[in-house]
Amino acid sequence: MNATTMNATTVTATERFGLARTFRLGLRRVPFELRQYFRAGDQVFFTFLFPTLMYVIFATIFTGDIGEGPDAVSMATYYLPGLIAGGILLSGVQGPALEIAAEKSDGTLKRLGGTPVAPLTYFIGKLGEVFVTAIMQIALLIVVAVALYGVELPADAAAWGRFAWVFVLGLITCTLLGIALSAVPRTGKSAAAVVIPIVLLIQFISGVYIAFSMLPEWLQNAAGVLPVKWIAQGMRSVFLPDSFKAAEVSGSWDLGLIALVLVGWLVVGLVISRLTFRWIHRNG
Repeated sequence: MNATTMNATTVTATERFGLARTFRLGLRRVPFELRQYFRAGDQVFFTFLFPTLMYVIFATIFTGDIGEGPDAVSMATYYLPGLIAGGILLSGVQGPALEIAAEKSDGTLKRLGGTPVAPLTYFIGKLGEVFVTAIMQIALLIVVAVALYGVELPADAAAWGRFAWVFVLGLITCTLLGIALSAVPRTGKSAAAVVIPIVLLIQFISGVYIAFSMLPEWLQNAAGVLPVKWIAQGMRSVFLPDSFKAAEVSGSWDLGLIALVLVGWLVVGLVISRLTFRWIHRNG
């Protein structure tokens, strides 16, 4: 079979892949992506278990209550929404960025590029992996908060509705940004050195580990354009009493603005990932 025949065969096979079949094939990739994820011990530690471990450290070291009167909450409760936002960042940005960079280097994407599999199928598999692992990660974090530190969860459906849309929108946004970030490392070996410092820096200036109101004004302004700051703020609106919104920059939860910022970053991530993603590096 010559090159022309092979190309014609590939084109014909690709044309037979309708949108519905592309999604089905993408969903079939999710179990494979999950197996690959949990086989990598360092990946599990630094993305899956890391938020829970950091939460245990902060909740154990910093005790007592914050706030006044009946609205006072334990420090364990106060740190929970920030660590949930940090978990979304790790699952959505760090995980895919490291995985895709490694798969570019080891030839996985090159081999997939020689098949009729569409990039959309590959991304659906990655997105499915991210959602499953993120749900498990946040569930573990919440279980630890309730079981070990007595954190009281919201009792009203409206709060959990906010949790759901902030979680879903934030995770999709972070995943697209993670795909875009995967184009930055030159090799799979250098990916961790590029991606992890960026993710850690974003966490520290976005209110994950340090109260956002404690940051210098110029740093608040800089971090205010990043999606993680808004994810953390949305999660605070779920787990903290309404009186805590006075500590926000605008004195409000700004739920509409949270949605607007996350949608804006979702579009940015989609455009950049579409422009930069290749089955192989341009110089490869």
